[in-house]
Amino acid sequence: MMKKLFKNRWVKWGSRIILGLLILFFGFYASIYFGLWGKIPSVKELAQLNQSQATQVLDKDEVLIGKFYTYDRESIAYNDFPQHLIDALIATEDVRFYEHDGVDNKSLLRVFFKTILLSDESSGGGSTITLQLAKNLYGRNDYGYLSIVVNKVRESIVAKRIEEIYSKKEILTLYLNTVPFSDNTYGIESAANKFFNSPTSELNLPEAATLIGSLKANHSYNPRLFPERSQLRRDVVLQQMTKYGYISEASSRQAMQSKIELDYQDYATSDGSAAYFKQQIKRQLEKVLEEKSIKKADGSSYNINTDGLKVYTTLDHQLQQYAEEAMKEHMQKLQAAFENAYGKNAPWLDEKLQISLAKKLKKQGLKEEQIIDSLKIAKKTEVFNWEGNRVENISTLDSLAHYLKFLNSGLLALEPQSGAVRAYIGGIDYRYFNYDHVLQSKRQVGSTFKPIVYTAALENGMDPCEHFSIKAVTYTDEKNWTPTNASDKYDEDLNYSIEFALSRSINTIAVKVLQETGINNVISQAQKMGIESEIKEVPSIALGSAELHLAELAKAYTSFVNNSSPSTPFFITKIEDKNGKTLAEFSPEKSTEKAFSNETRDLMVEIMQSTVNEGTAKRLRSTYNLRNDIAGKTGTTQDNKDGWFVGVTPKLVTVVWVGNDDHRIGFSSTGLGQGANSALPIFAKMMQKMNANKNFNSITQAKFDEPSDDILKMLDCDTAKKDGFFKRLFGGKEKKEKKFEEEEKDGGFFSFLKGKKDDKEKD
Repeated sequence: MMKKLFKNRWVKWGSRIILGLLILFFGFYASIYFGLWGKIPSVKELAQLNQSQATQVLDKDEVLIGKFYTYDRESIAYNDFPQHLIDALIATEDVRFYEHDGVDNKSLLRVFFKTILLSDESSGGGSTITLQLAKNLYGRNDYGYLSIVVNKVRESIVAKRIEEIYSKKEILTLYLNTVPFSDNTYGIESAANKFFNSPTSELNLPEAATLIGSLKANHSYNPRLFPERSQLRRDVVLQQMTKYGYISEASSRQAMQSKIELDYQDYATSDGSAAYFKQQIKRQLEKVLEEKSIKKADGSSYNINTDGLKVYTTLDHQLQQYAEEAMKEHMQKLQAAFENAYGKNAPWLDEKLQISLAKKLKKQGLKEEQIIDSLKIAKKTEVFNWEGNRVENISTLDSLAHYLKFLNSGLLALEPQSGAVRAYIGGIDYRYFNYDHVLQSKRQVGSTFKPIVYTAALENGMDPCEHFSIKAVTYTDEKNWTPTNASDKYDEDLNYSIEFALSRSINTIAVKVLQETGINNVISQAQKMGIESEIKEVPSIALGSAELHLAELAKAYTSFVNNSSPSTPFFITKIEDKNGKTLAEFSPEKSTEKAFSNETRDLMVEIMQSTVNEGTAKRLRSTYNLRNDIAGKTGTTQDNKDGWFVGVTPKLVTVVWVGNDDHRIGFSSTGLGQGANSALPIFAKMMQKMNANKNFNSITQAKFDEPSDDILKMLDCDTAKKDGFFKRLFGGKEKKEKKFEEEEKDGGFFSFLKGKKDDKEKD
């Protein structure tokens, strides 16, 4: 009797405990289900999923060149997934995907018994693709020691709701578009582009298996950081595909025999190709969206990091790569020569720089001795080097000296007929040198300004065959300024033609041409050619003392091959939303007025071709063996601070600058720092690469218009000659000293007979 009573009591208490546990379990589940642990998305909200997407930046041929994002994600359709990608995912992550309703109870039971009871870690994780999708979409919260339980229950509820409203194909699409891959990359399309430079649709079997394999632990199996580990994981995926009959053993063996070959692309704003261009696109995009008040359908503003816009640009990705390769090849060698030329006397090692920095920090209340001591403390720092970035144990002062020594560069290549930016280099490496030398920097332009002086001279009546004495003159009303020439190899008893003077970049004659033309006429000519920066009314502008943006100079030169009108650089052609709807379109800015006559244009193109064929840029022919139709102008500024080259072809105008960011540091010699040596080689190497690619034939094989007989006659004169009889008789020798202002005229010596040019071809 007692035994029966005892048994009934245990059954009664056991039933109560089980009932209590069931009530506790269902109560706990209900508390999660009804949102006491945080709101769970409803079926309606899940049906309107709106994941953030990266804004894509595309080149002129719609090649992806960059992205703006919070999460690097692009969405694509199910039809863009190759079947072996889907098979790899299911075989590895969720082999019963097509059988369960979001939660695989069999897998969970297997995990429970094998992992918890038998301590068998090979049982798998029991997490379905749908459960992973729920986690990817909404993340996990911290609930203390109950976190794993609460999050798992929340995910199971969301997973079942997802399965109710989406088909299996739609779930796979959502998953592959949101799942996190290595290197802060979200979604398969972004991962395929980043690691293999390929759209998802073109991934082969080993590539697909590599990316799917990385999902188990996207850092540990990052194929960029850990290629061997990643390859082993890839082979596990291939084995799983074989095990479940998705591929044959032969296909699996063949795929496993190949090594992972990455074609890594970094589309971040500050990394990869065209980094400075992408920064400029970002600024322009933000400005356009604000100024044009472009809004979403609900009236809210677009977020360029999350709303998946598409920005179509004018850049030519292949040309950009050639330009960057040319710049890096040349600058690495030039930097070495630059440092060797200074040796131990390098200006960036000067202690005055330390004192200058110390004075800036004095404002914080520290004593100079304390400041210097603190700046000398060494710490591990990654530093830029042409041979490859490396981590060094250096102080702040060491770092300052290290970066001060580097030469920098800027390049802009424009299609002159439209102003479309085809290549854009703002500096040698955006990660370490943020300053943009195309649109932010203003530097003296040196002799690249001389063609503007000569253009103004021709426009104001100067005879193309007019000759000038090469002798130096001291201008007493300009603080006894005496412009001289870089070379003394020319005969001072001779007068030289303006074609010879410009092609050889003779300074003394440039100043005399400016004097005869008139400073105001030259400045006016520069403005007509698109230069907006203020130009001081001083004679030294003949030698390029004006400080201009590189982009301004490029714009001015486009007028020589754009029917005498400047083309304004433009970057964006179209902006679309993520659904393909056009938000804005842009066309080239057409100038309504010519900057100069067609006659002047034809004369200047012929003269600037002489610069390339036999003048200061002749190494384009002799050293680099370029046979293209090229006109151009080299430039070097005072104390060899800046080197310039402008290359003009019928279909491309390219401006290159090289110098140091610190104006106190220049080249140690003209031979090293002159534009023909410091800047011209970048253009030359870029052209060589273009010549080797038939896709650029329309540019590289383009020809200047044949000059008319009249133009040839106007330039048919002696390179050098002595003064004529009457000039020797009445004019005497040129004064060694004189005032600049008193001889400034509106035109040449006989300009009252010639008058201004009347362009009969104007349209």
